[in-house]
Amino acid sequence: MQRFQVPQFIEVEDKLFGPLTLKQFIYVLGGTAITFILWVSLPIFLTILLGVPVMGFSIGLAFYKINGEPLVTILSHGVQYLSRSRLYIWRKEEKKKKQKEEIIRASKKKEFAMPRARRGTGLTDLSWSLDVQKNLKTERKIPNAFDLRKK
Repeated sequence: MQRFQVPQFIEVEDKLFGPLTLKQFIYVLGGTAITFILWVSLPIFLTILLGVPVMGFSIGLAFYKINGEPLVTILSHGVQYLSRSRLYIWRKEEKKKKQKEEIIRASKKKEFAMPRARRGTGLTDLSWSLDVQKNLKTERKIPNAFDLRKK
């Protein structure tokens, strides 16, 4: 039976030009070429003014990563997001209005409805209902099964 070696580290790109991968080498080479063309065709002041951002961008494309993603990927996602058309649909939802009416009806049916000012998050509702139940138990003298104190 033949044995085959399974490749490992397939997510890591091969280093072709010293410590640079092929993509990194192309980005740096492209930035250097554009800066050289600017140096040949423009005065030194304009070459520095335009060449520094070009080289910075090319080095950023080659080496900078955001959340483990290369800058090229982030920029391509941004261009795709900006270039695609978006469809915004507005429709009036009656569900929310009906839910509010049901809550109001249900709160009117209860013996102790929570005041409007107290309504809010689930924690507020829970704490208010616990306070009401505590007051009811003390007023009606309902024994608590968990109360182990001797009277």
